[in-house]
Amino acid sequence: MTEMTVIEAVRSALREEMERDERVFVMGEDVGQRGGVFLATQGLIEDFGPQRVLDTPLAEASIMGIALGAAFRGMRPIPEVQFSDFVWPSVNQLIGEAARAYYGTNGALKVPMTVRIPYGGGIRGGLFHSQNVEALFFHTPGLLVVTPSTPYEAKGLLKSAIRDDNPVIFLEHKKTYRLVRGEVPDDDYTIPIGPADIKRVGGDVTVVSYGLAMHYCLAAAEAVAADGIAAEVVDLRTLKPLDTATILASVRKTGKLLIVHEDNISGGIGAEIAALAADEAFEYLDAPIARLCGPDVPTMPFAQTLEDAYMPNPEAIASELRRLASY
Repeated sequence: MTEMTVIEAVRSALREEMERDERVFVMGEDVGQRGGVFLATQGLIEDFGPQRVLDTPLAEASIMGIALGAAFRGMRPIPEVQFSDFVWPSVNQLIGEAARAYYGTNGALKVPMTVRIPYGGGIRGGLFHSQNVEALFFHTPGLLVVTPSTPYEAKGLLKSAIRDDNPVIFLEHKKTYRLVRGEVPDDDYTIPIGPADIKRVGGDVTVVSYGLAMHYCLAAAEAVAADGIAAEVVDLRTLKPLDTATILASVRKTGKLLIVHEDNISGGIGAEIAALAADEAFEYLDAPIARLCGPDVPTMPFAQTLEDAYMPNPEAIASELRRLASY
């Protein structure tokens, strides 16, 4: 086992998959000599050369179009979007084409393409470097959407994504890159796309989250344990497909559900999970379903005080857990 940060785990997965399969290549803005804006591809161009580590113009539509064409021809491209806020010019290529190609051709065209997207706030990135984009891709049939929260999961899930024959939106929360450390196996391993992971077992209330917010949920669960409240923390890890079985099993056990995410509350992942619980576990509920999410404002604020007010935090999550436990 080796201790790594999330960004080191991502880099390790890229390197190992490029060594394993010559069809794998990375591409994006500054991914070559600079190693990417977060250094996820640092050192790869020296080892694999510019034919497999492609610096591109600042043109996301072209990046995704080239990657899509390469995937159609049997390659396994890994295009990087520097920041989630920059993904919008490529929405037609991702949603209008990549997500529909396999279905629309009755399986004749596979799209083995993994799109790496750093997302989320907490880094004082302001209007153009802090966006959460998961709800749009979650809404889109034909895409897989993965949201790791630890180095172990970042590496294992990324390797699975690269080997998958479907287009994968691989969302990496920027604040976890160097903040979160953990042990990663030295041997080759993968984590299957789909199953959630119960990070903490409890019987009083279920809290469902992913990415950075999952770590805040763990901190909150530890805080309320001092009050005798046993919170069960479910880390989704994959948003699409959603592990409904794990969510429902936990809700049926605890009778109470809190969903936490940084993205805007309206139309988010939390709304779908709340609907799932209401539809399929209503008779088990002992309290109203609760969501603690980002507010419906147009963008992540830049000012530190406002960004702190926008982001979920352990104290607010703990307060909500105590409220639910009181029912």
